[in-house]
Amino acid sequence: MSEQTASADFAALLRKLKDRSGLSYGVLAKRLHMSTSTLHRYCNGDAVPADYAPVERLARLCKARPGELVELHRRWVLADAARGRKGAAVAGTPSPEAGSGTRPGEVASEAAPPAEASPADAPSADGPRADGPSVDSPSAAPVGPTHTSPSGAGAPSSAPTHADALDTATPARRRTRTAVLAGIAVAAVAAGVALAVGLPGGGGSGGDRDGGGHRPVGAAGVTGEESASASSSPSSSAGASPSSPAEEKGPARTPAGSAPAGAPDGEGRKSAVPVTVQADPYAWESPCSQRYLADKPASGMRPPPLEEGAAAWVAAHDAVSSGQQYLRLTVQGTGAETVVVDGLTVRVAGKRAPLAWNDYAMAYPGVGCGGGVQTRAFAVSLDSARPSLAPEPGNDDFPFKVSESDPEVYYITASVSAYDVDWYLELKWSSGDRSGTLTVDDEGRPFRTSGNKGRPAYEFPIGGDGWVPEGTTKLD
Repeated sequence: MSEQTASADFAALLRKLKDRSGLSYGVLAKRLHMSTSTLHRYCNGDAVPADYAPVERLARLCKARPGELVELHRRWVLADAARGRKGAAVAGTPSPEAGSGTRPGEVASEAAPPAEASPADAPSADGPRADGPSVDSPSAAPVGPTHTSPSGAGAPSSAPTHADALDTATPARRRTRTAVLAGIAVAAVAAGVALAVGLPGGGGSGGDRDGGGHRPVGAAGVTGEESASASSSPSSSAGASPSSPAEEKGPARTPAGSAPAGAPDGEGRKSAVPVTVQADPYAWESPCSQRYLADKPASGMRPPPLEEGAAAWVAAHDAVSSGQQYLRLTVQGTGAETVVVDGLTVRVAGKRAPLAWNDYAMAYPGVGCGGGVQTRAFAVSLDSARPSLAPEPGNDDFPFKVSESDPEVYYITASVSAYDVDWYLELKWSSGDRSGTLTVDDEGRPFRTSGNKGRPAYEFPIGGDGWVPEGTTKLD
């Protein structure tokens, strides 16, 4: 799908929701804390938001139904992906010199020797010297017309007499040049062998360059491993993923959507992971349900952020999701082929006693919160000995099918009360005779969710200038 088509489809649904709401661009822009012109560009298809959060808030203000929210997110994913492909194509445009075999400032015709003259049959006027320029250098190549010497070899027309005078010295100089060229060839082969042995993955090893089995991709950490009955990808060395328990070992993983190093183009395309995962670990089901634990006093905390600012707020305070964590996973194929998402498995990397930190609620007292159960919604209790995902009532369970034009969005609510838990997800996929597993985490780190029972809780009154103990705000 082209960028123009994807953007137009996305904008059409935005306009439909806006028109149905009966609200003006000015009113909506004020409530969304953005400029009217920016909102106008989104609805006209002149621009695509870089982040989905303002789009979702706009849709909820316009009373979008659950099915419309899913469809809007799907169209935004396609528009954003099309914009990314366009940027990659522009960045990958070859320069004018690419593929010409010449460097900037060189002239191709000067760098190429006559087709009929070999290095051994066409010495320079003074003969080659061991310390002189290489025979492959543009400065050593003949320029202008050639003439035929008595021996029949082409030589520069600038010094035919001088070349004839040195005829007796030519065999010795030719032998010198041959020896120099042979030495250069041997050195080049030796350097190539040393480079091949020293490169990561050299000698048939397909391990990751950093020596570990875990490499984040994009906004959230996503790494992958693939098995294929017909695949010829290099063998991988065993190693533990940094986000997995030390005792869990498996093949080193390659990033989603990439081909193993050293594979030919055809085999690389065949063995490339055909699915990508975008994880948002700081999505909110609603402000009323979102809380964070922080090891700071209320006087040192910033006011509650909007949802799109949650990641920066969490990083600034070294905060941890409190009581539950709400994840939004967008799964999309990388091509037209259909990929089956067989399931999502919860892996616990560590459990400890709940954090003894203060608990901060993101909702403002007295402000109502909406939102219903999303389609493709799942829940997991991290307190369980073996946590596993279960579909929310009214939702289907795995497997699902995805492709480049038909992504899926999964919403996962992970709850905990008795522990401080490090955890991550493993997404299993299959396509034809290939299958594999993607590890999904928080940019190379496990997700972290802690219980909050008995912790001091705080809220931030509307119009207030600081956090106060929860439940003490007087409502009008």
